[in-house]
Amino acid sequence: MSQQTKQWGAIIVMIALFAMIAFVTNLCTPMATIIKNQGEISNVLAQIGNYGNFVAYLVMGIPAGMLISKFGYKKTALIGLVVGIIGIVIQWLSGVIDGMGQELGVVFAVYLIGAFIAGLCMCILNCVVNPMLNILGGGGNKGNQLIQLGGVFNSSAAVACYILMGALIADVTRSKIADVEIALMIALAIFVVAFVVIYFTKIEEPAQAPVQLSLIKGAMSYRHFALGALGIFLYMGIEVGTPNFVQQYLINERGMAGNIVGLLVAVYWFMMLIGRLVGASIGGKFSARAMITTVSIATLALVLFGMFAPTDVLVNFPGIDWGTLTVVWAEIPVGIFAFLLVGLCTSVMWGAIFNLAVEGLGKYTAIASGIFMTMVFGCAVMMFIQAYVADAVGYINSYWVVVACAAYLLFYALVGSRVTKRADQE
Repeated sequence: MSQQTKQWGAIIVMIALFAMIAFVTNLCTPMATIIKNQGEISNVLAQIGNYGNFVAYLVMGIPAGMLISKFGYKKTALIGLVVGIIGIVIQWLSGVIDGMGQELGVVFAVYLIGAFIAGLCMCILNCVVNPMLNILGGGGNKGNQLIQLGGVFNSSAAVACYILMGALIADVTRSKIADVEIALMIALAIFVVAFVVIYFTKIEEPAQAPVQLSLIKGAMSYRHFALGALGIFLYMGIEVGTPNFVQQYLINERGMAGNIVGLLVAVYWFMMLIGRLVGASIGGKFSARAMITTVSIATLALVLFGMFAPTDVLVNFPGIDWGTLTVVWAEIPVGIFAFLLVGLCTSVMWGAIFNLAVEGLGKYTAIASGIFMTMVFGCAVMMFIQAYVADAVGYINSYWVVVACAAYLLFYALVGSRVTKRADQE
């Protein structure tokens, strides 16, 4: 087998993992809708799945980098998949307990444990996928382009997740965790298939320097990386917060049916898919810095328009019923339409931030990847903050949190990402 064939085999496996990460991670937001309607439950508590999933990144980020250093990318991916299988099974058990009539506190506790363990898996796999795609692409614009390509499949899986969950929770006021066990079974099957495929796939492992905690200080001494780590922390608030609170707003405040809302919110992830297709096609020509500058400005414009647009001005917005292959139209406020367009902007943010942040880190790249993944727990923090604001002043005003995150990314693109020193030239 030629070296080029082996490389493409590794690329395909990494892209498949990218898709799997999205499907499992995006189960949390529709599950929040179910939890919210089980009783007098605040927006803050309803996000427990997101808390469990993303706090896991705080715990696992650095250890995941150390696993890669010790065992390599392939074995680390296999370890992550085993952890993921355990997490999905525990989440499924929470539905079984729910169906037996146990108290909600017990059900939520079991679900939270499962979400946390699944989050450990997502962190491990992200630590594998992002640097591998960047390395396989040779870094720079080409590395960014390959990460954007992986993002195309990531977004496709997210769309599938929202459509499936929307169909399963058509009557959200009656839905329970047990009603969506088919989604958990699909996730479990994906984990098992991925384990088998990766086990039998030959992956050429790049050389790894030992990961030592003492290297953390060295990596953080690079200003562009430290600011990029904060950028990914805040970016998570944009990517997940925008569609999450659109879904909560349309169901809980506008009284729309859960299955219809699921189809509409899936369009946000479809927008990300379109954006990533474009990003993958132009990633070799345009720098990551140019991408982040453009999309952060667009995000600020869209979110501010969405917040101040009159809620009584409605527009028809399409959703796709993939079961019947028909377009479903529903009237939503024009501001919500603007929020959903943010998916076009978030599409390229992750890969571009990662690409800028690890530029020139040399021997610190492995530990930097672990730190980077640790900062993904920012999603849990930002979800808590936005949910708290939503409880206090309403869903629409909660988008000031998103505005603040987008403003920081604009700063990072224009100023913070400038490389002032390089480890690979020292």
